[in-house]
Amino acid sequence: MRLTRRGWAVVATAGGAVALSWRFGPRALNAVVVPLVVVLLAGLVTVSRAERPRVTRQPVAEGFVGEHRTVAVTIETDSPLAATVSDAVGEGLSAATRPVAAITLEGEQTVTYDVELTHRGHHRVGPLEIVVSDVVGLVERRFAFTDRIPVFVYPQVHEVGRGVADELQALVGITERREHETFDHLREYHRGDPLRDVHWKSAAKRPDGDLLVREYDENEGTTAVTVAAECVAGRDDELAAAAATVVTVLLEQGLSVGLVVPDGNVPPEAGREHHRTLLGLLAIVDAGELDERTRRAADVVVRTDTDGTTIVADDRELPFDELASGDHQGVTI
Repeated sequence: MRLTRRGWAVVATAGGAVALSWRFGPRALNAVVVPLVVVLLAGLVTVSRAERPRVTRQPVAEGFVGEHRTVAVTIETDSPLAATVSDAVGEGLSAATRPVAAITLEGEQTVTYDVELTHRGHHRVGPLEIVVSDVVGLVERRFAFTDRIPVFVYPQVHEVGRGVADELQALVGITERREHETFDHLREYHRGDPLRDVHWKSAAKRPDGDLLVREYDENEGTTAVTVAAECVAGRDDELAAAAATVVTVLLEQGLSVGLVVPDGNVPPEAGREHHRTLLGLLAIVDAGELDERTRRAADVVVRTDTDGTTIVADDRELPFDELASGDHQGVTI
């Protein structure tokens, strides 16, 4: 507990009034000093009796680079308190202004603010600080809350056109394709439907998060594809975005996709949860090179060097810049 600048100003004013009272009599003391002392003592008592607020952080949903998320903190007090609430935003996240709110805490209050996801990876929000004061603002007391909430950010996924997606599928050398099937319509997912038929883009944009399935005249088997990704030092963000785009496109083509990077691997599977797993690995991937045996075993190699990113498959190469339009896909998985 300590005096604010306003509190010290009151002390100085009271001290000056006491000095004047020696010259002009006690009336100056009664008129100025007594009210100030009463207000200051009341502030000291109020703040000293304030109990530590109870704080609960709400989880922050994961997202892609460039998206925004809302941070919510619920604060509970037993008595009304004037307070200033400030939160810290960790690296990889950005707030338009410093998250500070001057509010009156009474009962249960929820403080919210928005952050932008600026860099892939594991990030955190916090710690939180609450400064309570008396009504006049003469005395304050600080409460620190060291708990921090994690925020997981996936790499950017670029939008690609249908023609480019087909070109990538052909580049991979896939033999089991829907050459004789005609797309009919999208419908809601029913239990037992093959996950390879899920249309991930449309499903992700639905506010209720329900899956949508592509309806065809016939069904087909699932082809497994392994994507290997590597890069030189300092280009890991570019690699992560390129590999995330490639695995997303292949999953949306109805394939079972696996991923190998210098510091981890995920076996081929399909489905929404598997998509999250792949993007989660790419969110934390670091620079590094793969051994020659791993490159040869992969169906697709995404390689980033000082000249850019190249997709290699079946002894053919495709610059990633020709595959991606550069637009952020903006999906929520």
